[in-house]
Amino acid sequence: SSPARSGEGSLDRLLPSVSTGLSPRKRTTSQCKSEPPLLRTSKRTIYTAGRPPWYNEHGTQSKEAFVIGLCGGSASGKTTVARKIIEALDVPWVVLLSMDSFYKVLSPEEQTLAASNDYNFDHPDAFDFDLLTHTLRKLKQGKSVKIPVYDFTTHGRQKEWKTVYGASVIIFEGIMAFADKALLQLLDMKIFVDTDSDIRLVRRLRRDISERGRDIEGVIKQYNKFVKPAFEQYIEPTMRLADIVVPRGGGNMVAIDLIVQHVHSQLEERKLRWDMAALASAHQAQPLPQTLSVLESTPQVRGMHTIIRNKETSRDEFIFYSKRLMRLLIERALSFLPSQVHVVQTPQGEDYEGRTFHGKRITGVSILRAGETMEPALRAVCKDVRIGKILIQTNQDTGEPELHYLRLPKDISEDHVILMDCTVSTGAAAMMAVRVLLDHDVQEDKILLVSLLMAEMGVHSVAYAFPQVKIITTAVDKKVNDLFHIIPGIGNFGDRYFGTDAPPDWSDEEMDEPSY
Repeated sequence: SSPARSGEGSLDRLLPSVSTGLSPRKRTTSQCKSEPPLLRTSKRTIYTAGRPPWYNEHGTQSKEAFVIGLCGGSASGKTTVARKIIEALDVPWVVLLSMDSFYKVLSPEEQTLAASNDYNFDHPDAFDFDLLTHTLRKLKQGKSVKIPVYDFTTHGRQKEWKTVYGASVIIFEGIMAFADKALLQLLDMKIFVDTDSDIRLVRRLRRDISERGRDIEGVIKQYNKFVKPAFEQYIEPTMRLADIVVPRGGGNMVAIDLIVQHVHSQLEERKLRWDMAALASAHQAQPLPQTLSVLESTPQVRGMHTIIRNKETSRDEFIFYSKRLMRLLIERALSFLPSQVHVVQTPQGEDYEGRTFHGKRITGVSILRAGETMEPALRAVCKDVRIGKILIQTNQDTGEPELHYLRLPKDISEDHVILMDCTVSTGAAAMMAVRVLLDHDVQEDKILLVSLLMAEMGVHSVAYAFPQVKIITTAVDKKVNDLFHIIPGIGNFGDRYFGTDAPPDWSDEEMDEPSY
């Protein structure tokens, strides 16, 4: 069994590349359905199926992902079975994790053996089980992980690792999927794909000769020396650990239908109900949290609010005064970043004891679409700041926020992150965005949520779930109405700023305006 090659970049972190390719061996960390739920335009990728909340009102994950382990001999059809399950499941968030990505990096001596087909890739020692267990455990918790991309020609890991995001269902496949005790404990369902050894040999010959340019003698030598003995010694005995044995592999649709029915029933039991009403009533009459900082209501600030809240204000004036407020808001937010004493020499040759930023880096993340309007203000005061984007929209049937698109800068985990959204009413979008950052290992106390206008409910919701997140806004309004609009509010910020028309029953949480 050989590592699959994965050439996708790490920009589209949530879903796989659109090209599914003819060879299933080339798709390791992939996904959703046969046709991924996305639309590609000339400029961007739009995801048409979102991820519902995977955490509760406390901000903590309440249900772990359902993990299916798929074991079987080399070329038994594990990937085909996995793909058939994914297609039949028809759920928007599935991760396919292949053991092929977790081969150990070979030493020069081992590489020489591998070149002459004398290295045993079909032995438990060939796999990095520590990294594999750590990765699967994080994925099960809903967190993002980095997956090594193994290059079978160099027998080493490529420099760029692939980022994969947690999902509702994780399908983990590999020849040694049941060989490690710690790994077994993470599997909720164990499936063994049992395919006749002659069929597996023919598939292996065809694959290695056509895809890797091997000669037939080399393939047969490796099969007889390592593949067949390993199957008999390490793989076949683990069949007894399986909950379900699937004879004939991917062609056995009866078995696949039974598996899918079971997974659906398990997912239904684990379903998280996002209770917005409970969120709204939980913090009534509570004092505003210590983590909140509201811009001083000077005559200037009050005057700008008067203009942008006025329904008669023209779009041109609305944009101008919104930008002025955003600049003040961002400057205020930066004052909460850690700093240290820094002595410089002035042109007069005198020392000046000043201050400088004390941290690794500042990154901005905007909650699309309205949060994007705050990016110029951040760029104006933070030179060369990196910007990430998160698209969160409300599902009109369930009323739940859904994560649709995510593009974060690399290595964000040690950064101070300024999370930008123009209006926060219920706090649902902000909470989901914070949860996304935490799942990418950003530290909670390094997140600053900045918003032009917030409702008390949103402030309480975010502060209750994430007590270390600093919240900075220019004003806090008392109420949220039945449609989750802030009262007295500002209207639909995105529509007023971009000049787009809102539908008659517009909501801050409509599909084109994910600003909660």
